[in-house]
Amino acid sequence: MNGNGRKLLSGARWAYIYFTDLMGYPRRVLVKSDMLDEKAFNEGLGKLDGSSVKGFASIDESDLVLKPDPKTLEVYPLTEKTVRVIADVYKPGGREPYPRDPRYAAKATRSLLADLGYNIVMAAELEFFIFDEVKVSVEPWSQILEISSIEAPWSGEASYMNLLKDGYYTIPPRDVTEPVKIEIAEILEDYYGIKVEVLHHEVAAASQHEINFEPGDPLETADRIQLIKETVKTVAAENGYMATFMPKPLYGDNGNGMHIHVSLWNGERNLFYDESDEYAGISQLTRYFIGGLIEHGRALSAIVSPTVNSYKRLVPGYEAPIYLAWSKANRSAAIRIPGYGKGMKHARIEYRSPDPSANPYLAMSAIVLAGLDGIIKKIDPGDPVDKNIYMLSPQERRELGIKQLPRSLEEALDCLESDMEWLLRSWPKELLNAYIDLKRAEARRVTSYVSPAEIMEYFNI
Repeated sequence: MNGNGRKLLSGARWAYIYFTDLMGYPRRVLVKSDMLDEKAFNEGLGKLDGSSVKGFASIDESDLVLKPDPKTLEVYPLTEKTVRVIADVYKPGGREPYPRDPRYAAKATRSLLADLGYNIVMAAELEFFIFDEVKVSVEPWSQILEISSIEAPWSGEASYMNLLKDGYYTIPPRDVTEPVKIEIAEILEDYYGIKVEVLHHEVAAASQHEINFEPGDPLETADRIQLIKETVKTVAAENGYMATFMPKPLYGDNGNGMHIHVSLWNGERNLFYDESDEYAGISQLTRYFIGGLIEHGRALSAIVSPTVNSYKRLVPGYEAPIYLAWSKANRSAAIRIPGYGKGMKHARIEYRSPDPSANPYLAMSAIVLAGLDGIIKKIDPGDPVDKNIYMLSPQERRELGIKQLPRSLEEALDCLESDMEWLLRSWPKELLNAYIDLKRAEARRVTSYVSPAEIMEYFNI
């Protein structure tokens, strides 16, 4: 631990130690700050009952160790005299990483890239809603869902109302929560040192927003996503709102995506750039990377779109791509080459299928591994599709060889089970099997509920 870390701890009374479970939920424990001594950073703290964490240890092997990462130590701005730190999960003794820790998968993928002479830069566009109030009740005989937003067309407040699919870049008074967004941005920048590049109202009417932030490697980006999601939810709650990153909370309007931007580098050289390429200024290596995403896209969907609700977002008509194709500046394709700038600095791909319900450590890592497999195997992605794919007939899509993403979580998990070898380059198989088991159980549980829409559709059949 460096001198700055010691200074932070000397001014703190308490410390939050964070880790992320296999489902992607952040968890934390509060300890006295003096417990974070050199021994804790080197050997870890035996504070974790793994049997109480979904997807982790069984009850007969439940003792696990949290080893704080000193690079993540920072002030926790929402509680006085408190710091926060992200921990890796280790087996007892603190010498061997716990294979089901999702952060371990991201670290292992970063190490694999370094061994191959690559460093990868990733950025995420996180979309979320800020609702006034959400009421929900699920019983066998009664289901209630009420979502309130003064910005929504059903609110009756004409001065604030946005029309469906017409909220993009709107301004106050129709963007009611702009002060909340400014507070979020200032906390992220002033306390956590995360540079917020853009924070704006998104397309959906009922107070949907997007935050773009500085890029990093897979581990840094995943750490920042977890921190941003916590900050958004906490600041919204303190201002009397409810924030959600759920992929599709509303019928009839856009859902929340998490578009991932990727570029591959060797030192100062962007390996995705080729000035001689007349189509989009991208290299053959980029095309191979895209080929890997297309080849494994259906299996990858189980990781980057990992909930039952994710597949209610991945439907035609709401800008969410459902076809595994690539193109230049075409938002109907799952993979596009952004046209915001040209040259070494700007060459990158944007993968548009993921959503923010994904475990960011697994999502960042899996995207890299799919693209890396494309590079290693020189997978041809086919020709770009510079047409609105939604307007093509099924026959035209077949002729172009365009595959569709899975239509459900169950289908995505089937694809993952039959196509997983590419992940095992850096993921422990134990982690992958535990993840699939958890998601199978989730799919069975959630899809077994009868929805009000089904009653309306089928009651009088």
